[in-house]
Amino acid sequence: MGRRRIPWRKRLVVRLLFVSALIAVCSVAATAWLAVTTTTSALKEEQGQDLAADNRILARLSGYAATHADWKEVRAALRELAARTGRRIALTTPDRTLVADSAPRGTPLPPRPAATVDPLRTDTYTESGAQLSGIDPRVVGPYRLAAKDRALLDALAAKRRRCYERHGLQVTVVRTASGRPVVSPADAADPAEHGATVCEDGRLNTPTPAERKALDALSGLARPCLHRAGVDLGGRLFLTFDPGGKDPLGGGYLVAKSARLGTGETARAAQRCLTTARRTQLEPYVAPVAELFLGIGDQNPARFDMSPANKAKVVGVAGLVLAVTVAVTAVVAVRLVRPLRALTLAAQQPPELHVRVPVTTRDETGILAEAFNGLTERRERLEAQRKAMVSDIAHELRSPLTNIRGWLEVVRDGVVDPDPALLDSLHEEALVLQRIIDDLQDLAAADAGTLRLHREPLRAGDLLEQAAAAHRVAADAAGVTLRTRTDGAAWLDADPVRMRQALGNLVSNALRHTPGGGTVTLAGRRDGADVVLAVTDTGAGIAPEDLPHVFERFWRAEKSRSRRTGGSGLGLPIVRHLVAAHGGTAEVASEPGEGAVFTLRLPAGPPPGDES
Repeated sequence: MGRRRIPWRKRLVVRLLFVSALIAVCSVAATAWLAVTTTTSALKEEQGQDLAADNRILARLSGYAATHADWKEVRAALRELAARTGRRIALTTPDRTLVADSAPRGTPLPPRPAATVDPLRTDTYTESGAQLSGIDPRVVGPYRLAAKDRALLDALAAKRRRCYERHGLQVTVVRTASGRPVVSPADAADPAEHGATVCEDGRLNTPTPAERKALDALSGLARPCLHRAGVDLGGRLFLTFDPGGKDPLGGGYLVAKSARLGTGETARAAQRCLTTARRTQLEPYVAPVAELFLGIGDQNPARFDMSPANKAKVVGVAGLVLAVTVAVTAVVAVRLVRPLRALTLAAQQPPELHVRVPVTTRDETGILAEAFNGLTERRERLEAQRKAMVSDIAHELRSPLTNIRGWLEVVRDGVVDPDPALLDSLHEEALVLQRIIDDLQDLAAADAGTLRLHREPLRAGDLLEQAAAAHRVAADAAGVTLRTRTDGAAWLDADPVRMRQALGNLVSNALRHTPGGGTVTLAGRRDGADVVLAVTDTGAGIAPEDLPHVFERFWRAEKSRSRRTGGSGLGLPIVRHLVAAHGGTAEVASEPGEGAVFTLRLPAGPPPGDES
């Protein structure tokens, strides 16, 4: 049988190299991609978090400035805000005079401010209207309601809400920074469609005396600017509140009454005049403009970009990893394939050669080589046993058949008369032949797993007494004392016929090897969950090198295979198989000149009537 050539693409070395290279490339690429994406994501997330934190800080400080006329009490709020955001926060005047700082005294300021805190000129507040006028809606100034005015407006708001609800309108009540309540139908519903216009008596939107005073002052501040802008007032400028407007002021809305503001550029000029006048009016009520410094002061968003040098490093490292991976894989693959090839060549040899492979490593391949050598040795041993068994069977069957044939031929030729002695001799040879065939049949059934057992509760003492009684005559004839020693609590769940057969084989073997005047003892005892049966003789014993072969088929200590001692060499193997069928084990221990002890260990069974 010629060597089958393996295509190069299917060779183990090539596949290992390919897989290793693929794994290395994928791992390097995945690692690089993961590092870049993770770093970029982390930078973006950090930038987003920093920007959100910066906006919260600016909104908080702008709210402070909108409700305080100075920065005297800002230090506590600034320290609390810095501890919560984990950022350094510093406030200075426009000329860099320090107002408050969360860092220790003497810590240098960042190179440039992050923002300017000016509630009258801000574009970072997200409430509706703030980005239109640039004024923080929390700046209330002279429009803050007194307690009695707030109570009056709350009563009017509750009255309007109840009226809306009677007409089936769901409403929301929102309190503005000045304390004025604003009642609005939910979902932008039109009160006229529900017949709820009767609820709008105008009293809730009428300015209080304090608000009217502030509005008149605002009108006076705006009039010169409007005149310079060429806006025809057509009379006195009146300012009041309108819930439908979009420019919040003190909880209401600003519109111009009795003034022809027109549209386009004129309207925009008028709006600029009103905004300037509002800033002038509110300026005494807010804190002075301050510069805000955060962290290192550099709020420019960082951008993660790999430079050419870094790209070259990544490519170089990836190439180095790939080269090392391929080199190491090649070395390992060659070392791995060499013993595998030796195993393949040994397995392809004819069975009769029994080739063994050298064990060169202690890894999985070395273990495989040892297992292969062990398999070869077992196959060689089994082959020798098979040949020996065939020879033994032929030898065991030849002797009785030769005797029977010889005597039948001389009787047929009239040389000897068939007297009773001759017939007894022929019958004895037939019994020997039958016993050998029965033993072989029992072994075959045991090997095939078809050995049938009829279990029943069996007292170990009764079993030993029966075995001793069956061999009492033979023991007396041989001048051997046969004794029994049992434990009354030892019970078995076993087939009594098969167990008597096993013990009978052991007792027969012991009697054959025990000289006259010796003793054979049958003992039984309980040992935990097992019952131990032992047959002890005082014969010559068994040599240590022969002990492993005692239970092998057709093995006898007499190398000449003489039948002088009787036995076919099948009794002990049958004992082992019968005990194994009961779930037990058979063992032998011996010292030369001190006899032998055959021990049967079987699972204990409950006594009759015991259900536990």
